[in-house]
Amino acid sequence: MPALAKALERKQQVRASSGLSLPRLDRSALYRVVIAPAGHRLVRARAVSWEELAHVPWVLTMKPSLARVFVEDSFRRHGLMPATPRHTHRAPGELVARVAPAFGVATVEHVAINAVIAGCDPAYLPVLIAATEAVAASEFNLQSIQATTHPAAVWLIVNGPIVHRLRINAGANCLGQGSHANATLGRALRLILQNIGGALPGEMDRSTHGQPGKYTFCCAENEDMNPWEPLHVERGFARAASTVTAVGAGGTLNNTILTQHADDLLRVIADTMAHPSSNDYWFGGAPWLVFSPEHAAVLNRAGLSKAEVKRRLWHDSKMAAGRMAREDLVRTQAARVSELGEIGPDTMLPVSPTPDEIGIIVAGGAGTHTVYVPSFGPTGAVTREIVFAA
Repeated sequence: MPALAKALERKQQVRASSGLSLPRLDRSALYRVVIAPAGHRLVRARAVSWEELAHVPWVLTMKPSLARVFVEDSFRRHGLMPATPRHTHRAPGELVARVAPAFGVATVEHVAINAVIAGCDPAYLPVLIAATEAVAASEFNLQSIQATTHPAAVWLIVNGPIVHRLRINAGANCLGQGSHANATLGRALRLILQNIGGALPGEMDRSTHGQPGKYTFCCAENEDMNPWEPLHVERGFARAASTVTAVGAGGTLNNTILTQHADDLLRVIADTMAHPSSNDYWFGGAPWLVFSPEHAAVLNRAGLSKAEVKRRLWHDSKMAAGRMAREDLVRTQAARVSELGEIGPDTMLPVSPTPDEIGIIVAGGAGTHTVYVPSFGPTGAVTREIVFAA
């Protein structure tokens, strides 16, 4: 095992530099051994390629064993996945979606290839299939998100039993580093958008600055700490279902608010939401809030439902149109006339057409923080159920 050999050699070097000695490592003692039934077609083969090994079923030890890490890393280096038990009933050549702006064909196999490149475990494949379907839905407006100068990124929110099964982080640092599932799922979707959708930076992807979320942007909802119904139930799915929701996100803005009073909490968050350069106010968007469990508890103790929180934030975040630059106001007058009628400098613009377009999840660890996630504007979040092989 080359990886193990290197690790042992490194340990030997460290010990030597400390004045300690170890017997020299005998590389001949390290072998790649695969055990197969006596009648298996590959047992008598003189040489076996990684491609051949990828097409036979494997039984692997549980993570994080060295043997499993070695096998999976070896397959990934060859651009392959070990044929562990199938996680989807769909055929490799089955069409999942056409991905804008190039409208490249995303088959199950193409999705799996990008998953391998990103470092995903095989069990993640159904999540990525559902996520690819979600971003390709017309209401998500992927073509605009992919080709805009805006820094819009695709944010994935996972709900349901699959969160614990795949160890997707919904707690502390859920939008940061430290979780293999969060990191590789978000990265795999970005590769699908780029490699199949054709949104290469500086070419079809014309983003002026971009944002870190365009590298990877994925978390789960902390349903165990959520005093309200979880996102997927709110969106019409059974509590026992597993889902992924795609959001066209403009970025993240942290709100540190120490108050234990619900009125104060909502007032400050609403003030944060109202900024005149936001696409949400230009077009009437679909912004999101990630409440920490502590902030959600403050609102719940005040007897506020999720629907009431949305209604109050929608009302209190209305912004005078005159705060916009003149050219931007003209743009908004054209974009929202059918919704709001004639718009003047004193018109109070809502952040979204109705309170229902505001998205809310509970996620994160300890701390008095809520994250505001403005949207791309002309986009709608899309949720798809994650379907696993029986």
